[in-house]
Amino acid sequence: MDDPLAAFAYAFVTLFIILHPLLVVPTFLGLTRGYRTEEKTRQATIATAVAGGLLFTFLIFGSLIFDILGITLPSFEVAGGVLLLIVGMQQALGIEYTPPEGGQQQNIGVIVGTPLICGPGSITTAILLSTKLGILVTVPAVLLCLVLTWFTLRYADVIQQALGETISGVMTDVFGMVLAALAVTLIAEGVDGLR
Repeated sequence: MDDPLAAFAYAFVTLFIILHPLLVVPTFLGLTRGYRTEEKTRQATIATAVAGGLLFTFLIFGSLIFDILGITLPSFEVAGGVLLLIVGMQQALGIEYTPPEGGQQQNIGVIVGTPLICGPGSITTAILLSTKLGILVTVPAVLLCLVLTWFTLRYADVIQQALGETISGVMTDVFGMVLAALAVTLIAEGVDGLR
């Protein structure tokens, strides 16, 4: 694309859709149920930092990292798919995550950060956008998406309240099934790619 603004808009919209922070709201609230506002804010920050760290790492060093570690994108898809399947089943079946005694709650932010926000699809998209549009267009688009993702998670309670209890409950159940289906698709694509 010749127009930098159009290229930025394209990169931003593409990344925002693939990161889908609004769809993560029910899962985030389910995993942080009973947490104080400060802890939810901390988990939102961890989730965004994990997603951002992964995106920028693979954006800059993706091909090199995969080559050095001997990891293929299909194997990454399978691993991410398995974790996503577990979270999706918990969500669809209404199984609440209870952190272990001692308050080791940092895992929540990591689970939300990857693979829920940043998974193989997001990483691949960022790498492809960088190749197609250049790093100077892709990096600001990623940054804006991450800022909006943090605000979405930080104010997840408000967003869910605006949607209402019934709609949020339905969204949670349906999104759990969608997550599980997405996980199966990722695993199937990964297994197919490994052949």
